[in-house]
Amino acid sequence: MDENKMEYGADLLTLLDEDGNEHQFEVADTMEYEGEEYMALVPVFDDPEDLLEDSGELLIFRSVNEDGDGYLEPIEDEALFHTIADLFMERLEDEYDFIEE
Repeated sequence: MDENKMEYGADLLTLLDEDGNEHQFEVADTMEYEGEEYMALVPVFDDPEDLLEDSGELLIFRSVNEDGDGYLEPIEDEALFHTIADLFMERLEDEYDFIEE
């Protein structure tokens, strides 16, 4: 392999839900907006049947770091959520097919 060429795989995160179940996501994109960091995630499935049943929604969270611990939290402000979602959709439109609802 050429020393100047590097191959990168998907950036994956494993998150725990309220019930302690693990779910794996691919980080589709990250960005900073007004001093805050945001992440757009896409679910990863081992079973193709699960993929077919998925809604295909892009999941968007605010990334928070407190005392060296990082976590993701939902965006509570609906107007801010739509602003961030629109920005991610513009940035990712070449990689994903979005359907307007």
